[in-house]
Amino acid sequence: MANPQVPANWFARDLTASIVVFLVAMPLCMGIAIASGVPPEKGLITGIIGGIVVGLLAGSPLQVSGPAAGLAVIVFEIVQRHGLAALGPILVVAGIIQFLAGVFRLGGWFRAISPAVVHGMLAGIGVLIVVGQFHVLFDAKPLASGLENLVAIPGRILGLWPADGHPAVPALLIGLVAIGCTLAWDKLRPASLRLLPGALVGVVVATLSAYFIGLDVARVDVPESIVAAIATPTMADLSGMLSPTLMVTAVAIAFIASAETLLSAAAVDRMHDGARTDYNRELRAQGVGNLLCGAAGALPMTGVIVRSSANVQAGAVTRMSAVLHGIWILGLVAALPWLLREIPMAALGGILVVTGWKLVSLQHVRHLFRAHGPLPAVIWAATLVMVVATDLLTGVLVGLGLSLIEVIPNLKRLKLDVAEAEHDHGHELKLAGVASFVSLPKLSTALDALPTDKRIHMDLGGLRSIDHTCAELLTEWWQRRRARGGDIEIRGAQGRLATMLAAH
Repeated sequence: MANPQVPANWFARDLTASIVVFLVAMPLCMGIAIASGVPPEKGLITGIIGGIVVGLLAGSPLQVSGPAAGLAVIVFEIVQRHGLAALGPILVVAGIIQFLAGVFRLGGWFRAISPAVVHGMLAGIGVLIVVGQFHVLFDAKPLASGLENLVAIPGRILGLWPADGHPAVPALLIGLVAIGCTLAWDKLRPASLRLLPGALVGVVVATLSAYFIGLDVARVDVPESIVAAIATPTMADLSGMLSPTLMVTAVAIAFIASAETLLSAAAVDRMHDGARTDYNRELRAQGVGNLLCGAAGALPMTGVIVRSSANVQAGAVTRMSAVLHGIWILGLVAALPWLLREIPMAALGGILVVTGWKLVSLQHVRHLFRAHGPLPAVIWAATLVMVVATDLLTGVLVGLGLSLIEVIPNLKRLKLDVAEAEHDHGHELKLAGVASFVSLPKLSTALDALPTDKRIHMDLGGLRSIDHTCAELLTEWWQRRRARGGDIEIRGAQGRLATMLAAH
């Protein structure tokens, strides 16, 4: 018997959505690889594995996995310090860690990471991508650190004069064409072509411009066979993982990739009314994917919100859209590698500049400040600054450390009590005690388990304190249930939480 929740035309909708996601993913897979300091085919391999393998196993059916801008910075550092051969073994270990985290049902704990820390981390990564890819616009390679890239920007610009005959001028023009077309299309696209991604338009226009004008610019270099790009780690490479430095790096990648994936999955859940994410299954799928990426010597992967939102907006119904998008990438790379070799490096650099800038979400920090006060905004800013000034792991650890300030006043009594009862007039949920990131998995489980076909009475009068992490979770749940027509009554909400709920 057919599943009543799946429409009869599901395959046609998934097929259409897969083509849209494929068009979004292709330039980003190559661009993120270049931003990571590795050949573009490494990103394509990750996109193929993320689509076909992780798409079949994922706990979030409509989420699309692949190389993520969020890990480009840490991969670049690995390649600079330890060489490309070290990346495969690190990903194998990171994948095993993610898989075990899913087996031991730790998925809920990754959701407890402060939104201020996650968005501050992404903003810092965005800044690093912008200042690094700025140099690619000049057909030059990014420098070893974010601060070096930042300091070198004025010299790169001033070095263009006199501009006549300067070899970087054609590349810069192509990069600016890619940026301009991407931004213009995102703002001005007609409704009939709303699913055509701006990044693809930017790359196509820039590539055609370089081809027909005959510009002498650096172009993407991909091998004739994608199989030739697979570099399986040797036993000597794997034995190098006994180094504490590499092991800490593997743990950092597993942690950051898992946090970014589950943040993306939560966002995807808010976009549709289908099956909710099984966070532990998603972690296991990501673990398998990163293990395979390590075995193939490719880039690390995460669930990616840009591709996932395109998937939902294009009308995807099942996981087949993600799987098919991986098949399309494989088909293009196998059949038309010459086409990819016409793409200017500066065009991909321009696309990554736009992508990096979008990660710096000033709107999110303004929301944190208005809704929760100055502390979450300070956490966001401190995480951003430390990611740019030091490294990704240090920035995240500083942000997590600052997040502890919210629980200090209630350090001796952090318990959250959750009580449920059934009545003739509906289902009642009472929360009492302290709702902090420590108790977020418990709160999340209780909210997800509430019946969807009954009136919900929620009593928050017993809460002595609620931090911004739990307040965001509760508000998002409230919005989602109200959007689906759920009958909810919330009593006893106080302070900023009451204001947030009233606004929705």
